Order: sequence, then C-alpha cells, then structure tokens
Amino acid sequence: MESWKTPSPQPVRPRRPRGLVQVIVDDLAGNIRDGLIKPGDKLPTESEIMARFEVSRTVVREALSRLQASRLVETRHGIGTFALSAPDTSNFRIAEEDFSTVADVISLLELRISLECEAAGLAAQRRTAAHLATMETALAAFSDAIAHESDALPSDFEFHMEIAQATGNRHFADLMTYLGTRIIPRARVNTPRSAPEGRLIYLKRVHGEHESIFNAIRNQDAETARAAMRTHLSNSLERLRKAQLAPA
Repeated sequence: MESWKTPSPQPVRPRRPRGLVQVIVDDLAGNIRDGLIKPGDKLPTESEIMARFEVSRTVVREALSRLQASRLVETRHGIGTFALSAPDTSNFRIAEEDFSTVADVISLLELRISLECEAAGLAAQRRTAAHLATMETALAAFSDAIAHESDALPSDFEFHMEIAQATGNRHFADLMTYLGTRIIPRARVNTPRSAPEGRLIYLKRVHGEHESIFNAIRNQDAETARAAMRTHLSNSLERLRKAQLAPA
C-alpha cells in the first residue's frame, strides 16, 4: 500500500508549541476528511512531520495522540501510523471556522450539555467492567499528564468518549468521534492560563469533576451521573465565559 505524501513541500513556520500541536492536527485531519489521505494510508514519519512543521518530536507526538483520540488514525508499534476512515459528515458538519471564537466554543459546549448529560445517565445503567477499566485508565493518564505540564487533552477526550461508548448506543459514540478533541475547550481556548487559581489547580479541579462522574457511573446511579456531568460541563461553560472576559 502506497504511503501518503505531504501535498505541499512548504514548511509551516512555528509560532508557539501549544498552537502548533493544533496546526498539525488540523492539517492531517483535514487531509483525512478531504480524502487526500485515504483509509489505510501510512502517514509521514515523526521525523518527516518534524521537518515539515519545524517542531520538536514532543509536539508531533502530542498531535498524533490527539488524532488517535479522535479515531482518525491508529498507530501500529514498530510499523507506523495509519489513517482510519473519517466519520461520515454528509448530514451533520461543524467546520473549522465554527471554532474561531470563544463564543463558538461556548455554543458547542451547550450542545455537549444536552448530549453528554443523558449519555452519562445511560452509561451508568449500561456500563460494563471493561468500560470502567478504560475510564480509570483515562483518569490515571489525565492525572499523570497534568503533573508533567501537558494539557491532558487526549486523556480528557478518551474519558468522555468512553462514556459515550458505555451508553451502548452507537450514535452517541459516532457524534463524539466526529467532534474529536475539538469538544474540549482547552483545544481552542487556553483556559488554564487565564484561570486565577493557576494551571495546576484548574486542571486538578477538572480531574475531580471527572472522578465524580466516574464514581456515579461505577455505582450505576444514573441521576447522580447526569447531575455530575451537568456540573462539570456547566463549570466548563463558566470557565470559558471568564476566559472570554479575561485580558489578553
């Protein structure tokens, strides 16, 4: 199978490490969705991506991790990273330009509240031991990431994605897969930086909210799971509004 080659040889000039992760994600995800990278095609190597975007290996690995979390690629250890089939967007589409402002991210978060509160309730009723194990793994990865200066986006998304999987209703999971890590406000707005309590306390608070959701799902308490998810997403909404008002 022929490997996909970068359409343009022109390097993308770096601005700042955190922003470049999203630049790489958007570039590769867009090529997958547009069919320039077809399902089964092998992506460029980490070294090739580093050279094209003029970034470090850490930035490239974070970008690939986000693409994996969005179910757009899979990594086969010792072989490489390969494109998966992009979600069908013929009936529903949120374009990249729909994420250009904080107000846009708030609008998506309002959609998530209506979607994920019910998902949490269904997950509490239908979850399996395997679902719980994956959620615990995501929680542990989140905790480890925030202790090592990461934005913890992949593990954050993985936790919410597994809740959608645990509903047993593929439509929840399909929509979450389509949205990918874009659903996490930190992917677009640096809310930890603007938080008055500082990055570490901010992310620890998010982690605590995740644990409350997990505990309710583990205890098969549907109403508490819905309430915990609503609290988490409402808090995220409030944090975004504060970030919108914060000075640049």
